[in-house]
Amino acid sequence: MSISLCMIVRDEADQLPACLTSVQGFVDEIIVVDTGSTDATVEIAGTFGARVYAFTWCDDFAAARNVSLEYAQMDWILVLDADETLIPEAISGLHQAMQVADALVINLLRAEVGAAQAPYSLVSRLFRNHQGLRFAYPYHELIDDSVTALMKQEPHWRVVELPTVALRHTGYTKTAIAQRQKVERACRIMATYLTQHPDDAYLNNKLGALYAECGQIEAAITHLQRGLAHPDLSPSLRYELHYHLGDTYRQQGQLVEAETHYQQALQQPIQPRLKLGVLTNWGSLRLQAGDALTAKTLFQQVVHIEPDFAVGHYNLGLALKHSGDLSTAIAHYRQATQLQPDYAAAYQNLGVALLKQGQISESLAAFRQAIALYDQQNPEESARLQQGIREMGLL
Repeated sequence: MSISLCMIVRDEADQLPACLTSVQGFVDEIIVVDTGSTDATVEIAGTFGARVYAFTWCDDFAAARNVSLEYAQMDWILVLDADETLIPEAISGLHQAMQVADALVINLLRAEVGAAQAPYSLVSRLFRNHQGLRFAYPYHELIDDSVTALMKQEPHWRVVELPTVALRHTGYTKTAIAQRQKVERACRIMATYLTQHPDDAYLNNKLGALYAECGQIEAAITHLQRGLAHPDLSPSLRYELHYHLGDTYRQQGQLVEAETHYQQALQQPIQPRLKLGVLTNWGSLRLQAGDALTAKTLFQQVVHIEPDFAVGHYNLGLALKHSGDLSTAIAHYRQATQLQPDYAAAYQNLGVALLKQGQISESLAAFRQAIALYDQQNPEESARLQQGIREMGLL
């Protein structure tokens, strides 16, 4: 099966090479639609053999995506952003899935680098080159609505979901977000769309979550509840709405409401890796409420689902420490630092736990590592930690 890579880009000179390198040997052609780059993006795309087309930006990501699809000539289409890369270990499984005769879309599991609470998402990014498949929504664009419509007309098709991680996404790291003023643009585009489609559950969910992140709680709850009231929700969208409502109510200190929505989110029939956000945040809620036992149970589920999730081991360590099980807490703190060597908070809490066990030299080594990392990441926290250690007479 031949594959077209379709992208839309703007000023992505720093990230584009890694993205295009990751698909070499997998895709047969590269289509790049540029929405107004002023850096070397277009030239870089050309060095990878891409066909580059200009697009006049109109605050509509779906429109730009659909232009890129029109140029695709191969059997299948892979859609990537410049801050995404294809994971080599997934390629064999992707080739096998594309050989399935009735597969219309292959949903891909994407690792969200820097997203501590929800480290995975599921995205519809590999699909047949079919005129009936097009993107919708001016922001957070996706093909899912056209997939549903096409499968009603041509019911022999089906959607395939791969359990292995296929994509790596770096767009949620703090540095990446700081480089782009995404929030204001996202709110503007989505709010404009919702004035014409006020009951659209998908964008009410996305905008509500964004408002919650910005501290606009009343607006967040309004949009999320409006989305949840929609009579026809997919399990994944229902999960996200409950998840975001749980987080929003937790932010407000309304813990009963938060836990109700977390419970309903976990009941949705989606793959376990996609539930890590709810399990993590619910566990943190219970720990803050002094319920270390329930928190431990929730965090144990997290590390069972994803043994390589550093945050899961760190949180389990916190719950175990509060439960009085310092030895096991230390083991999970160490695991967190092995999985994520720049995890300053894990080193700091490891130092505290070792100190409580009387392992002074090991404790100081962990504290020094935490201080060195905080010096780079959070100098104020580094100063506080050093002051605390001095007050204990350890420095």
